[in-house]
Amino acid sequence: MEQDKNLTAEIQQEETLEGAIPLVTFDEFTPPSYEEWKQEVVTALKGGSFEKSMFTKTYEGITLNPIYRLEDQEKITHNKTYPGMESNLRGANAGGYIHKVWTIAQECDGKTPAEANEMVKYELLKGTTAASVVLDTATRKGCDPDKADVKDVADIGVSLATVADVEKLLDGVDLEKFEIDIYAGASNIALLAAVITACEKKGLALEKLHGAITADPIGELALDGKLVRPLDEYYDEMAHSIAWAEKNAPQLKTVVVNTDVYHNGGANDVQEVAYAMNEAVTYMRAMERRGIDVNTFCRHLRFHFSIGANFFMEIAKLRSLKMVWAQIVKNCGGDEEAQKINLYVSTSTFCQTKYDPYVNLLRAATQSFSAVVGGMDGMYVKPFDHCIRPSDVFSRRIARNIQIMEQHEFNFIQPIDPSGGSWYIEPLTEEFTEKTWAKFQEIESHGGLLAALESGKVQAAVKAILEERFKNLATRKDRAVGNNMYPNMTEELLEVPEVDFAGILKARKTDLEVNVKVRDNAYVEAVLSDLGKRDASELGSLIADAEKALLAGATMGEISAALTGSAQGEKVEAIAPHRWTERYEELRMRTENFVAKTGANVKIFLANMGPIPQHKARADFVTSFMQVAAFEVMTNNGFPTVEEAVKAALESGADATIVCSTDATYPELAPAVTKGIKAVNPEMKVFLAGAPSAELKEICDAAGMDDYISVKSNCYETLLRMQKERGMF
Repeated sequence: MEQDKNLTAEIQQEETLEGAIPLVTFDEFTPPSYEEWKQEVVTALKGGSFEKSMFTKTYEGITLNPIYRLEDQEKITHNKTYPGMESNLRGANAGGYIHKVWTIAQECDGKTPAEANEMVKYELLKGTTAASVVLDTATRKGCDPDKADVKDVADIGVSLATVADVEKLLDGVDLEKFEIDIYAGASNIALLAAVITACEKKGLALEKLHGAITADPIGELALDGKLVRPLDEYYDEMAHSIAWAEKNAPQLKTVVVNTDVYHNGGANDVQEVAYAMNEAVTYMRAMERRGIDVNTFCRHLRFHFSIGANFFMEIAKLRSLKMVWAQIVKNCGGDEEAQKINLYVSTSTFCQTKYDPYVNLLRAATQSFSAVVGGMDGMYVKPFDHCIRPSDVFSRRIARNIQIMEQHEFNFIQPIDPSGGSWYIEPLTEEFTEKTWAKFQEIESHGGLLAALESGKVQAAVKAILEERFKNLATRKDRAVGNNMYPNMTEELLEVPEVDFAGILKARKTDLEVNVKVRDNAYVEAVLSDLGKRDASELGSLIADAEKALLAGATMGEISAALTGSAQGEKVEAIAPHRWTERYEELRMRTENFVAKTGANVKIFLANMGPIPQHKARADFVTSFMQVAAFEVMTNNGFPTVEEAVKAALESGADATIVCSTDATYPELAPAVTKGIKAVNPEMKVFLAGAPSAELKEICDAAGMDDYISVKSNCYETLLRMQKERGMF
């Protein structure tokens, strides 16, 4: 009783104190105007240009303001809606992720059916919610392992050829509970038929099959530069897969518009979305000509986008493309359900780095967060070693857990359209949408995406952005941690385990030899011959014919060959995949390989003048600058006299000396150090750390100074030139 009285008294005392504390308001402060804020910034810049310093131009041609205000979105109307209504800007479902949480579609890249099967089952056990499998290049090209290029077999994923392979792949996987997610390449007829056959043997009700077994012929054309048969034939197959799915597996997607070819080529976000919309419209028109209406087409269509490094731009991209697609479908006669996009995303391969790879975890975290805020239906977070080696248990676990934590620990499921109404994101989305629509119309004016690819307009536009990205990395306007900035000199590259590709290929060929021995080859040939000659007028029937061939023992590659016959497909200039830091990685690897082979390196001596505070800032800057290429930098605590600095530089045996001090002391020190070194060793390069004034440059040039290294320098070209002078290539 006494304890209860004490507790009551304490509560009453707290309530009294709480009541005595006045509410905090900001009434005493006068809200500053934009002009007043700007004036304070101009003062802080101390003569710097407000326009150049405070506004940021993006690769999309959008200029980001330094500050966004309520009035920046007053004229915007598209955001004055609710989730699940009208434009779909705020999401297709009123309940957001509460209505349906996004699918965790972590891809499995096992090399053999058995290995991939174990990987899939383990992923599903640990929290992944889709049986997502990567096919090797040979299977995606429609080639059996015994007919494919050796380098394409089991290169990036699983090698499949027969129904038995697919059965092994899906053994023990509950496809009624979990989505299936497999991208088949330009055609999905053989794979779709094989999965159907395997499901029927397991007794799975096909109407419960959900997820995606998809094809993207235009995407493959842009990536590879060629197709084995004409696009019109791929469109015929697409119509068959849609018609079959509509009748037998209505929850299954069979077409995908995958923008990775543009993203990995270096394209900006506006280009990605515009090209995706143009491609989808191309497919839509082709399907309408084949009797597939807009609503049916949209039910079996999926979009896939990669999420890049610009956090807010990626949010705007996902919000915008939902609105753009809804508008396109609406104007093509699609109903409200058809206007709801099915959107899957993955974190970016383009933004991954081989050096300092654990930073890829941070990149994946921010990119996936952008995707969650922007709104999507499913996501693949790529392992941090994705661009280096086949994933392992650890790297897959960390990648998977990013999504699981976002859903269950960070509670990102709860907010519905959390960026809605943002003074920054809403205007950004508006401008992004306007530029995307303009780019979409531009491509349409060229005759559509295919015509733009055939003319090379798309390739040239993507390449221009890629070169701009490379230039900004070269000058370090853009920064890639661990690569062109802040290199870790103690780092060792991740070990890449050896894969017995020869053994895998031999085993795959043996499986095919056994398949040939146990089947009725004459019957298989007859079935395949009929498949190649068949009348394709009855939509959906091609799947049954392919299934018949598979049951007879035909392989997926043989079905592809039968469908191809003597046909030849379109050819365009391929859009090659890149990564933003690949040039810097090559730079550093060249040095490391040279050191390993010869024991020599480019040696840089720092002529640090005066006490530490006088030279430290610039010494640190040029040290990091040179270590980007893994050059050896010889540091010190500074020299009190020019003579001592010159003597130490000459004795160091360095290839180059960099004078480090302050602008105030350079006129006295820099020319003297340069003359002293050049008098004894004219071959030694001498650089100045910093951007000199015109007068100082004239003096230093006269003394023999070779170059000047500052924040405006082209880091990549400078280091490349030094490697060449050292004989590294």
